[in-house]
Amino acid sequence: MPADLAVIGLGPLGLPLAQAAVAAGIPTVGYKTGPEPGSLSPAELRRMLSGGFRHAVGPAELGRVRTAVICAPAPRAADGGVDLGQVETAARTLGPRLRPHTTVILESPVLPGTTEDFLRPLLEEGSGLRAGRDFHLAYSPSRVDPGNRAFTPANTPKVIGGLTPACTESAAAFYGRLTDKVVRARGTREAEAVQLLETNYRHVNIALVNEMAVLCHDLGVDLWDVIRCAETKPFGFQAFRPGPGVGGHAVPQDLIGRAGRGLRMVELARQVNDQMPRYVVQRAAALLNEHGKSARGARVLLLGVAYKPDLGDQQGTPAREIAVRLMELGASLSYHDPYVPSWSVLDRPVPRADSLYEAAADADLTILLQQHRTYDLQGLSVKAQLLLDTRGATPTGAAHRL
Repeated sequence: MPADLAVIGLGPLGLPLAQAAVAAGIPTVGYKTGPEPGSLSPAELRRMLSGGFRHAVGPAELGRVRTAVICAPAPRAADGGVDLGQVETAARTLGPRLRPHTTVILESPVLPGTTEDFLRPLLEEGSGLRAGRDFHLAYSPSRVDPGNRAFTPANTPKVIGGLTPACTESAAAFYGRLTDKVVRARGTREAEAVQLLETNYRHVNIALVNEMAVLCHDLGVDLWDVIRCAETKPFGFQAFRPGPGVGGHAVPQDLIGRAGRGLRMVELARQVNDQMPRYVVQRAAALLNEHGKSARGARVLLLGVAYKPDLGDQQGTPAREIAVRLMELGASLSYHDPYVPSWSVLDRPVPRADSLYEAAADADLTILLQQHRTYDLQGLSVKAQLLLDTRGATPTGAAHRL
């Protein structure tokens, strides 16, 4: 059966899109742009294959579809901007195979102007076709939330912005097969700016509560009780919670160097959030000291090294920097994570605790970095000699909270 859709990039953005398309009955071919961390369980893969999904045997298959969606990773570059290397690879692969009337959609997290100023010339050069006349070109911000069972592609509204009104309608017709609601933006730049706003909104608000966490600890105030009370306000407030850092695949962007000026609040938020791993280590060392122990030689158990609950994805996880800083202090580390069977830091394997309760009882300090549902936090708080909870997940009074 010929594929109707090509998903280019099979990482954390592309795989969920491919799964949703197959579930909607759309024959789909997947094409990798490089080493990508997305993964499927054997059962999920069997369902996709039986539903019409297959991996492309070569780039020629990209020219046989009606819709191609580029979901290549766009991580932070060394200069603080966006690394478009894999997006460029995808465009140069797709361009020479692009046929007239194909709809091309970019979902990678990029800055406003990328679809029109970066992707469009690559596709036109490779194909000899003209965007908006010979093929449709649009942008749609990915709204994937890994592990979220309440919001799926079907009930999450999809924003579309096309190069022309016809491009928008063509992309909307495709996404209308996957979701209950399509929202049309004025154009590609507006749709790209939606992604920018949504990502930065998360980081700025997390930074605010992270700063509140530090302040409240210094003042002897229970921040978690403050948040519990504040979130009862029915208007003008949305609860965010602090943590050891901010992980994930979408990085905050302050636009410095592209728009002539930066988003100062976003830059400040990034600085605040980037300091949290250091702060967690400071709190850990202080706790050990208060109980007559030094960080040097202390046995420290890290619980949950993935960036999100109930997943094994380690993209941007603050656990890595926390581990490095603890090692620099001379601590002896071990870890436990039901979704991460092995873990290395600075190219050195970190011992994995086989028996969670025994490891917590043996460790001088246990640090909860991620609250996987499998963790019995009441039981852990009883077994652990010292427990530092960076997620506010333990019962009140059962642990030292961030």
